[in-house]
Amino acid sequence: MLGELVGGFVVILIGVTLAPTVANAVKHATSDTFYGPSPGYVNTTITGSSGTILDLTTLFYVLAVASAGIAIAAQGLRAAGMLTA
Repeated sequence: MLGELVGGFVVILIGVTLAPTVANAVKHATSDTFYGPSPGYVNTTITGSSGTILDLTTLFYVLAVASAGIAIAAQGLRAAGMLTA
């Protein structure tokens, strides 16, 4: 029981720690240019519906991390008999 609660906490902790990295990667993909190999600056801006879907990546990442952590903790509580279905 305690191991599953700690596991849920660790999943949430690591996920929240990595959330800014995911957000920055999405931001750079939708709004930046970078210095490419031969032609110089390369425009990598993703726009339109692809950009909109890509912008939602951070939201879905955070929702997945939260639901995974809650599910692991709920499983531990259910195994201990503190939570019934």
